[in-house]
Amino acid sequence: MKKILFIEPSIFLSAFALSLISPLTTQYIYQRIWKETSNYSYIDNSNISECEANKSNPIYEIQKEVQKKASLFSLQMDLSGLIPGIVVTFILLSSSDQKGRKGPLILSSIGALANSICLCLLAYLGLPIQLLIASTLISAFCGNSTTFLGGCFAYIIDQCKEEKQKTIRIAIIDLIIGLVTGLTGLSSGYFIKELGFVWSYFITSLALAINLIYIVFFLEDPISVSSSWDSSMSWSKNFKKLFLRAYMLFKNVPGKQRTLLCLLLFTMITYFFVVIGSSPIFILYELNSPLCWNEVFIGYGSSLASISFLTSFLGIWIFSYCLKDVYIVFIGIFTTTGGMALAAFAKTTLMMLLVRIPFLFTFMPLSVLRSMLSKVVSSTEQGTLFACIAFLETLVGVIAVSTFNGIYSATVAWFSGFTFMFSAGLLLIPGISLCVIMCTRWEEEDRALLIQEESREDNIVN
Repeated sequence: MKKILFIEPSIFLSAFALSLISPLTTQYIYQRIWKETSNYSYIDNSNISECEANKSNPIYEIQKEVQKKASLFSLQMDLSGLIPGIVVTFILLSSSDQKGRKGPLILSSIGALANSICLCLLAYLGLPIQLLIASTLISAFCGNSTTFLGGCFAYIIDQCKEEKQKTIRIAIIDLIIGLVTGLTGLSSGYFIKELGFVWSYFITSLALAINLIYIVFFLEDPISVSSSWDSSMSWSKNFKKLFLRAYMLFKNVPGKQRTLLCLLLFTMITYFFVVIGSSPIFILYELNSPLCWNEVFIGYGSSLASISFLTSFLGIWIFSYCLKDVYIVFIGIFTTTGGMALAAFAKTTLMMLLVRIPFLFTFMPLSVLRSMLSKVVSSTEQGTLFACIAFLETLVGVIAVSTFNGIYSATVAWFSGFTFMFSAGLLLIPGISLCVIMCTRWEEEDRALLIQEESREDNIVN
């Protein structure tokens, strides 16, 4: 049977499942902790949230306690998968340059499927929620969503022959993720209300199983498998070879390009730290008083937030005609900073929905920065580049979510919006880094010329 080089269906299925699991798990933890903490039953299938704004009511204190416990438990889950997640991500993606791109895709899909099945069984059998930590740990040993996306980016870059095509294909991936995530976020509340947690987790497991079948039996590997992993060598020496490739990624480039590469990575990772870390806080903030959102409103909020993937794609498409990449990134950072500041003081449903407007270009910097990074290194190092990016995103993502959950838990009692103000302040860091890049006036044409010269030298040597 002839296989195809079309990764987009796999991205679609994975994005649907993972974007549905995230709000499901957050609300499942919240409801389970509520039932275990208080003598009051959680109100299901209603038009209101289990939320009390009257500080004299006993439910108000219980609500604050549940908020803290849910945040701390999410922190424990994230930390449990930190070390195995970053190690496995780097190993799988670095070795994919020689062993093929399908390896990271298959293993990370197996881990996601196992995690979804565990969640389904836990909800069905009413097992202790502490088993979620074990489920997260098992999934981390197979890779995670960053491993999968890193493999997808490398898979697509392998097929791109032109620089402009890279930016378009990367933006298309973000567009697919945005559209699927938006529709899933809009329907997540209805999944909980109409189907419950068990059937919702069953649907995510089914989607991940179809995705795994598609990757294994229908997807072709874009690169041929080499024998660079020497079975006669020890595992430690083979691992050293993988880390050496990452080291050579920075060593082989000239001084200015190395500085630019480091600045771009720093800008991307610090921005990624704030965006990813603050994302789960929105749900806890919306469940808390005075908003007191129920499942349906949380679905609306998640859907509006996910539309930023689509608007970010449109922003890249429109701004690319009149602005350089670095200015497009600056627009995204600036608008996101304003959105974070406004979210800290949103106390009504209307205000919280309007706050989503400044976040329309939130994901625009990430797509453009990936494209800018891919233009700095040569075509033979794209796989190693995205392995490094995925490694950093896994490490920083877990640290970010853990940090922001800890901050929210410590400050929710006296100012629940402090985390968003803190995020707005942190966004000054990538903004300053971007200003340094702008002031140096490195042009993309100069970087492309340097890459061409390196390719000529490699051809002469060979």
